[in-house]
Amino acid sequence: MSAPHLRTVALLGTTQTLAWASSYYLPAILAKPIARELGVSVPTVFAAFSLALIVSALIGPFAGRSIDRWGGRPVLMTTNIVFALGLATLSLANGPLGLFAAWIVLGIAMGSGLYESAFSALVHLYGTNSRKAITGITLIAGFASTVGWPLTTLLEVQFGWRNTCLAWAGFHLIIGVPLNALLPTAAQRTPSTNARVNQEEALGNKLPRSRRAGPLLAFVFACAWFVSTAMAAHLPGLLQAAGASLTVAVAAGALLGPAQVGARMFEYGLLRRWHPLISARIATLMHPIGAVVLAFFGAPAAAVFTVMHGAGNGVLTIANGTLPLALFGPRGYGARQGLLMVPARVVQASAPWVFGLVLDRWGANALWLTASTVLAAFVALLFLPRTADIPSRQS
Repeated sequence: MSAPHLRTVALLGTTQTLAWASSYYLPAILAKPIARELGVSVPTVFAAFSLALIVSALIGPFAGRSIDRWGGRPVLMTTNIVFALGLATLSLANGPLGLFAAWIVLGIAMGSGLYESAFSALVHLYGTNSRKAITGITLIAGFASTVGWPLTTLLEVQFGWRNTCLAWAGFHLIIGVPLNALLPTAAQRTPSTNARVNQEEALGNKLPRSRRAGPLLAFVFACAWFVSTAMAAHLPGLLQAAGASLTVAVAAGALLGPAQVGARMFEYGLLRRWHPLISARIATLMHPIGAVVLAFFGAPAAAVFTVMHGAGNGVLTIANGTLPLALFGPRGYGARQGLLMVPARVVQASAPWVFGLVLDRWGANALWLTASTVLAAFVALLFLPRTADIPSRQS
């Protein structure tokens, strides 16, 4: 990876860590104190968060088209400001109306400022040479929960949840905006990069298209995000239902982040030599294999299941950015990415509630729901054509 690529990856990786830590990972720590002070239930707080995910689904295609047109820098800088506005609004909430209004604003920011927008910014800059950079961003931002949860907890204990939200808003203004302002624009690309990207876009216009590729890919992403979100919300409870103690469940759950990052490093080193379809197919088998191991061995296999699930989820996050690029090329990538993620964001919003109901009724057997969901994604990947592929290039 060249020096300009590394600089861009470092900038986007840092701002993505900030974006994820201050939105997606916020309710896990602040839901209870917010609910207690506003006089609402904890599920109501998570309902507001689910609404934000639905809003993000609606905003995604518009944000993608904006990045296709103007590049990532102005869109992501604006997104930092919207994040700050949403967090400040949340800090001022005095009841359910203010709570839901704040998460609507945060949903707009999430729809235009999380991974899909960062991936689109890279493709706008580097075309099909973006695969390693996409992986690099996920390597850095994979630590968003590792950074976000302890920092949010510390701030909440010291200053209360309202000031914690204000602190995160301030981070977006004093860290996020300046770092995103340093991102290169298309005009700053080298002549050779401009020539290559233009050639790739021209080639992309001539590639054969399969009508089933888009719907199949959207289905794969929806399955992957449903399982990922369900596990993020219920992994400790699931492991306890499988017979693990609370201590063992928490310790095993702590392996999730390192497993995701480790798998992404493996993708960066070895799997990047293969077509993204191959690495995605392998990744979709990790969770079902782990589920079978947990079903047979119970609590002693809690750590094995967590690592298997985390590894698969880590690689699928990268596939979320690389598969559309490999199948359709860089032209119109942002808009297409936004459309492909609409079903995923919608099912993601329902995943904690749906899987929670199933877990309460079936116990550890709820794993068969998630395992079969990811296996359905594996089957869909088998039917995805490779004829629309632009040959991959290494930076």
